[in-house]
Amino acid sequence: MLVVPAVAAAQLVPMQKDAVYARVDGRALTLDLYMPPGVAAPPLVVWVHGGAWTSGTKANAPTQFVEHGYAMASLDFRQSTDARFPAQVHDIKAAIRFLRASARRYGYRADRIAIAGSSSGGHLAALVGVTNGVSVLEGREGDHLGESSSVQAILDYYGASDLTSILSQSTPYGLGVRRPALVRLLGAPPDEARTLAELASPVRHVDRGDPPLFLMHGDADPQMPPQQSVELQRAYAKLGLDVELHMLPGSKHGGSEFFASPNLDAALAFLRRTIGPTQARDEKPHIK
Repeated sequence: MLVVPAVAAAQLVPMQKDAVYARVDGRALTLDLYMPPGVAAPPLVVWVHGGAWTSGTKANAPTQFVEHGYAMASLDFRQSTDARFPAQVHDIKAAIRFLRASARRYGYRADRIAIAGSSSGGHLAALVGVTNGVSVLEGREGDHLGESSSVQAILDYYGASDLTSILSQSTPYGLGVRRPALVRLLGAPPDEARTLAELASPVRHVDRGDPPLFLMHGDADPQMPPQQSVELQRAYAKLGLDVELHMLPGSKHGGSEFFASPNLDAALAFLRRTIGPTQARDEKPHIK
């Protein structure tokens, strides 16, 4: 399966653990919220974990963003073994609506939200980011349907972007990993579930209203073809949208280097210019 990345993050304690953002079929869907100490009205990063759409947990999040002044919400959501696509996207959008409705309670910025994820989580983060207002993907989960599920920036670490091309780009090893993961997600291989595979592909939804995009991928990734990030970068560039692609020489599928300098510095610079810098509590927040 698509591995969850190893991240060298400090063991920060969530300000709010297991906050229920929605209930589906009697099950509570929860998130952990981290707030940076000494920061006034920080922008928010919503983290979507990886794990082949099948495994993983909200406990695995790169809290380096919190250490640099950003609030972070790390989500659990229905896995493909619980429900097929698009349940995962419905859950994540419900979490964003909950977080936007809860901003005043917790103290982060409701108007400055980035979504980020790695591996399958990077795919879901990108898909959520480029499908604001796509009714079939919005879902009806949660209690805050009047809130927007839009985000102002996307960070996609080695995620899929086109489920119709991914298998043809894969190594033999990658095929053994990815084909069963896609069958679990879609209910059939992409060529047998073409309409659903297209719906689940971020490249199929890119339009001129999409938020800035940050992509990072190892050029030696044996599990997720680097071409997947290139495809999404090209779709953005074709429309003149704000996009950065950072291809890491020799890096594979995850690893501490993705969230260490200088790569962390690049992500932080992207966050500062898109959802804004952070500031100390004794500074007056600047609201645009």
